[in-house]
Amino acid sequence: MIRSIPEITLNDGLTIPAIGLGTYKMNGNVGVQSITSAIDNGYRLLDSAYNYENEGTVGEAVRKTGVQRQDLIITSKLPGRYHQYDLAVQTIQESLYRANLDYYDLYLIHWPNPKQDVYVEAWQALIDAKRWGLVRSIGTSNFLPEHIERLEKETGVKPSVNQIELHPFFNQEEQRKWHEENDVQTQSWSPLARVNNVLDNDILTAIASRHNKSVSQVILRWHYQLGSVAIPRSTSPVRQRENLAIFDFELSQEEMKRIAELTRPDGRQKDQDPAVYEEF
Repeated sequence: MIRSIPEITLNDGLTIPAIGLGTYKMNGNVGVQSITSAIDNGYRLLDSAYNYENEGTVGEAVRKTGVQRQDLIITSKLPGRYHQYDLAVQTIQESLYRANLDYYDLYLIHWPNPKQDVYVEAWQALIDAKRWGLVRSIGTSNFLPEHIERLEKETGVKPSVNQIELHPFFNQEEQRKWHEENDVQTQSWSPLARVNNVLDNDILTAIASRHNKSVSQVILRWHYQLGSVAIPRSTSPVRQRENLAIFDFELSQEEMKRIAELTRPDGRQKDQDPAVYEEF
């Protein structure tokens, strides 16, 4: 049975599911099968990126499934090497050609690349792409508050979403609070961190045992109760179903607090600090 997934309304009116599927490293026929399986299991939000080189795979899975295109929320992201306005416009068009789609529901700037300092130009391209009907909603990924404030100051348009690294070992409390105060929806990439590390964590396993749930389900429920849209990646149909089965229990305030205490100052998995990291 496919469970009903709660929905969240973004600041521009687009409604998205409260959990989605990450598709990183889902490529080719195997990727199509994994994504089709996820859609069949109830996922309606699919997260991709130009640099994942799998937009075509996502598009093929969409064509193979019985679910109508309008019932899916499909995301892609602009890579750092194409931030200049004209290149950004072409890249958004190319993203659509690769996937054989008429539009993306969400299109994000993947990283701010502050050393290049062309992200405002890229943002203007996304604004225009939305105006032209190529994209329904536009957002950012890995942007710090000062980057987002600059976008709004210079263009008058605020992102609907900011997708950030967020998991129990790096809970981004200050950034999440800023998002909430400024009506920007948080999305969590790498929501389960390195799975092997979290599955053995004593606090998480104790909470999972108390609720008769898996550690992954507890973590994804934690994201949901934080108000963040997690996009876990899974190719296993069993895990895909398990990751959606998080809406029939609730973590207590004390359990949420215990999970929050797992965060670490050096909790980033790959030391990718948006203040200095450059993606190409």
